[in-house]
Amino acid sequence: MRMNLFEKIFNYQIMTRLDESDSIAITSQERSWLKTMLAHSEAVHAFTPGTLEHLKELLHLENTSADVQDIILEKTKGYERSIYHPLLRTLRRLIMLERGFRLTYKTKLGDLRSNHSGFPYKLEYSMVKRDWVLIWYSAKRKSLMYTKLFNILYVQETTLPSDRMMEIKGRLANLMDNRKEHAVIEINRKFNRELSRILYAFSCFEKTVSYDEDTDTYHVTVQYPEDERDFLLSRIRFLGLRVKIIEGKVLQKRMQESAMKTLARYEEE
Repeated sequence: MRMNLFEKIFNYQIMTRLDESDSIAITSQERSWLKTMLAHSEAVHAFTPGTLEHLKELLHLENTSADVQDIILEKTKGYERSIYHPLLRTLRRLIMLERGFRLTYKTKLGDLRSNHSGFPYKLEYSMVKRDWVLIWYSAKRKSLMYTKLFNILYVQETTLPSDRMMEIKGRLANLMDNRKEHAVIEINRKFNRELSRILYAFSCFEKTVSYDEDTDTYHVTVQYPEDERDFLLSRIRFLGLRVKIIEGKVLQKRMQESAMKTLARYEEE
């Protein structure tokens, strides 16, 4: 059944109000998922004891269905690298407090870099590499660095003068803006009923959604770092005829190239 205009306006108003108040709507499925995740053995490392107990009390973890948990664990069996790292909590605290650090880490080639001064900016989980990555500013190179947490051997907190901190933050803002790209993706209105599924495919990216009432068309503006371009392309290919890139020349060119290669495989000799 096609969603009528009043439902669209009502849903849009709800999402706008929630966004303005920095609130989110939590579904029963999301609550069940969180309950199961908190019961996982890694949860005791990812949260402080007080935070973990508080979450359990709020979600009434004791009422979690054991049957559901067993099903989820059964489906995810096999070797899986833990997504938690002991340095996550330390680095998050340094980022929140705006502190500097001295870092010892290994490069991609296995070389050791010791006692490098820097400033942690952001932690990202790469959906392509399946690893946590620390984005930090190198005082020596005066540039952004991307280091996997599993390659970091040692972190020592340092304190920076306020004027030096402001200088670094200004440079970081410029560097981060330079690495960002954006694309506008149009949803084929034949698939408007699948809006939730389509938006879920882009859930790991910063995005805004607009709706054109005259054409009954949704547009999704996606912000993404340049090194996540291939992952975004994989999401777009997965959605097939449901979406079309209308802004973003690099993405459009890559999609054209992959389409031509696919067609070439099936050309008649």
